[in-house]
Amino acid sequence: MGTILYLIRHGETDWNKERRIQGHSDVQLNAIGLEQADKLAEFLARDRFNKIYSSDLKRAYDTAFRLSQATGSPLEALVRLRERSYGELEGLSYEEVRERMQQAGDDESLLGIESVDAIQDRAFSCLSELVQNHKDETIAVVSHGGYINSFLYRISNGMMGTGITRLDNTGITKLVYDPTSYTWETIGVNSTPHL
Repeated sequence: MGTILYLIRHGETDWNKERRIQGHSDVQLNAIGLEQADKLAEFLARDRFNKIYSSDLKRAYDTAFRLSQATGSPLEALVRLRERSYGELEGLSYEEVRERMQQAGDDESLLGIESVDAIQDRAFSCLSELVQNHKDETIAVVSHGGYINSFLYRISNGMMGTGITRLDNTGITKLVYDPTSYTWETIGVNSTPHL
C-alpha cells in the first residue's frame, strides 16, 4: 500500500499578500489565511490522518491546528519543517530582494541564506523519515511553499518543484511513498477545491 502523504502549504499572511520574503520570520495568518485554513479543515474533516505534522512557525501551525481539530488527528510541530531561511532578505519585498541579490552576486551565503542543497536535504531527510515512521498510514504535513517545492524538486529530479510548480496558500499536494522501491507517486499537486 505505501504511506500516503498530504503536503499542505499554510494559509495566507500579510507578507504573502505584500509579496515579502518570510523565511523563518514568524508571521501569522491574516483574515483571509484564517478563512482558507477553516475551509481546508472543513474539506478534509472526513479524512483520517494517523498524525499531522507542522512547521513550528505560526502561519503553518495555526493552519495545521484547525485541520487537527476538524479531523481529531494528533498534531506535532517540528522545527525541521520550517521554510527555507532567507537570512537578511526576510521581510524585504521581491523587488528589494532582487536588488540585494545583484549586490551580493552569486554568493547567497553572504546574506545568510540557507543554500538550495541544504533546504532540499533538510526537506528530503525529514519527510523521508516521517513516511518511514508511518508505514502504510496516512499523514499530513503543513509547511511552506519553498520547503514543499524543494522536496518536490528533489524527488522528481527537477521535473516539478522550485521554479516550476506554483503552490497556493492551503494548496494540497498528495503523494504515495512505496517503501519497497523507495519511490514516490504523485497523486495531485496544489489541489484547492476547498477555496
